[in-house]
Amino acid sequence: MNIENSIKLYQRALELIPGGVNSPVRAFKSVGGNPRFIKKGFGSKIYDVDGNEYIDFIGGWGPHIFGHKPDFIIKAIEEALENGTSFGAPTEAEVRIAELICELVPSIEMVRLVNSGTEATMSAIRLARGFTQKDKIIKFEGCYHGHSDSFLIKAGSGALTFGVPTSPGVTKGTATDTLTAKFNDINSVKDLITKNKGQIAAIIIEPVAGNMGVIAGEPDFLRALRDICNEEGIVLIFDEVMTGFRLAKGGAQELYGIKPDLTTLGKIIGGGMPVGAFGGRKEIMLMLAPSGPVYQAGTLSGNPIAVSAGLASLEYIKNNLQVYNDLEIKSNNFVLKIKEKLHQIGKNLALNRVGSMLCLFFCKGKVRCFEDALNSDTQKFSTFFNYLLNKGIYLPPSQYEAIFISTAHTEDELNYTVEKMEEAFKIIFKKE
Repeated sequence: MNIENSIKLYQRALELIPGGVNSPVRAFKSVGGNPRFIKKGFGSKIYDVDGNEYIDFIGGWGPHIFGHKPDFIIKAIEEALENGTSFGAPTEAEVRIAELICELVPSIEMVRLVNSGTEATMSAIRLARGFTQKDKIIKFEGCYHGHSDSFLIKAGSGALTFGVPTSPGVTKGTATDTLTAKFNDINSVKDLITKNKGQIAAIIIEPVAGNMGVIAGEPDFLRALRDICNEEGIVLIFDEVMTGFRLAKGGAQELYGIKPDLTTLGKIIGGGMPVGAFGGRKEIMLMLAPSGPVYQAGTLSGNPIAVSAGLASLEYIKNNLQVYNDLEIKSNNFVLKIKEKLHQIGKNLALNRVGSMLCLFFCKGKVRCFEDALNSDTQKFSTFFNYLLNKGIYLPPSQYEAIFISTAHTEDELNYTVEKMEEAFKIIFKKE
């Protein structure tokens, strides 16, 4: 596979951009080789600057639930562009998307639009602290909530991939106010609350973690979190930046039947463009300026181009809810075929899936927390990733990220991917 132009661009970028990339995991550091510079995408495929075609399983890290360049989203963007790009003033589209979010996610009574998932989680934490008048938060090992200081304590995603879960630049004070519990371990939460009685403002969690691989929160564990927050006056925040509208119209909270106090959203509500949001109980949201004293603002928040794309995405979901059944069937069949190939070669790797999100861990046994995920053989994953990449299959370049299935993936493409995975498995496990 010729990647001459990608190599040249990467060399130029290294002189101008730290690490040559604008988000760490794109650098291919954990898998080796030269990152591909992508020129365009259409449907289930992306194409690099050398003209190579790949079946894309990143999907923009989740938002492209319908594949790249769906007609209805492109049309919405084009129509919005005819009126301008950004006004720094309210627009009708902001009201319409707020109405739709509140309709589709029952726990959200009011919502505030922002520009990214990081902004959403950062703002939700500030709001929870302002509402409760408490300082400390509880997060979970391996969960990634963006790169705000409060969250870079035993974090997942790129922080985990690069082995820097506690980032330099995070102050001791911030670290002191961020308490870390074990995912799917309710006793670790109870211990922290007991030791910090009356000081916990919020518990924030990805109900389905997508940044230490895909790991589902166990139903009893999540229900226990809800009960504890009710008892202790703690704000429960579900980070659904990745899972919101990806797993169901109401996100993971719909699947589990649990209402958080606040929810953070991103990815799909931008239709592939930069949009985030946080929302929840009205009494909490009314603490936000200008209604209340908790300040949060953004010049580009609710910008009409991104909001129009997100509105088109959510309207399509509202009118085509069968997409979730279709994705469930497609994703389940895909996983079953991978497991069958593994069985045939006598291997039983951990393969986690929730809806159209999945992750193959190169380790034995169940993966239900951060510690389990760390048992993965990242060198084997690197071999696996690069073999598939050279066969025209683009997986996330990290053991600890999610694979995403879209409505655009065809049965032939998924079968081809399983076939090439089997070839990779045979190479990886040949000597064992």
